[in-house]
Amino acid sequence: MKKEYDFSKGKVGPVLDSTGKTRVTMYLDNDVLAAFRTRSEAACKGYQTLINEALRQHLAEGETVNEENLRRILREELERTGS
Repeated sequence: MKKEYDFSKGKVGPVLDSTGKTRVTMYLDNDVLAAFRTRSEAACKGYQTLINEALRQHLAEGETVNEENLRRILREELERTGS
């Protein structure tokens, strides 16, 4: 290893661009989040992927996603799968 490195041309941010994805911050009910995390272990998928799939399914059905509908969609998805 070198004793010093030149970071003068370095850029702030991720090394690779995330194409087609956007980082968002949202608040979810603790029980909803816990249920999706439990389901993610059984499905061998990330809980965020499962939430994204549930939202995509409802969008495909022509449903508008706002805060009220988001809560309902997530709860329906959890009830449907028995989580």
